Amino acid sequence: MTSVYNPSQEFRVNGSFGRFVLPFAAPLVMFFLVMLLLGAIFTATTVGGVLVGLAGTGALVGVLARKYAKMADRTLIRFSPFGVELEDGSGFRARLAWGDITRVGEVQTRMASPRTIGRPGGMRVRAGTMRSLGLIGWGERVVPQRIPGWMRQRLAAVPVDRRTGRPEVSIPLGAIDPAWQNGDMGSWVARYRPDLMQAAA
Repeated sequence: MTSVYNPSQEFRVNGSFGRFVLPFAAPLVMFFLVMLLLGAIFTATTVGGVLVGLAGTGALVGVLARKYAKMADRTLIRFSPFGVELEDGSGFRARLAWGDITRVGEVQTRMASPRTIGRPGGMRVRAGTMRSLGLIGWGERVVPQRIPGWMRQRLAAVPVDRRTGRPEVSIPLGAIDPAWQNGDMGSWVARYRPDLMQAAA
């Protein structure tokens, strides 16, 4: 689908890997404990268990680091006189015209299934969400044909504007730059929707 906006300025990820991996902290801890236990059983030593746990968890963090690098390279936000557009490089796009933005608020970006893992009565964890400040309103959304079932269910539950039938769309500016309000992105919002900046202050 060709973009309907003429991009005037583009922004790419200016965040940190730490913020990206934070929602996975609990599953990583659980994974380390499981690997530690298995390592201790197979090596018959606590030190061996710790080494296996660290190696396994380190490999998993490496996978997340590659995913983060791919996301940071492909994700961008475009600002223009028409509005704001997010593109993540995998086929997902979100568009908001300036007049259709309803507020600046917290945007929760889920990067993994919300399903809880673990055994009943024992330790149970799930991946969290990345929380950031962004733009929310009635807009357009383009979704890749192949997405996980949990994501499809989540998108289906998003509110829809009764008047236009458009879904509520969120663009997490804070995931691109945590300090966006004080930079060029904040200047764009202040130029076209100063009321939003005043309400968020």
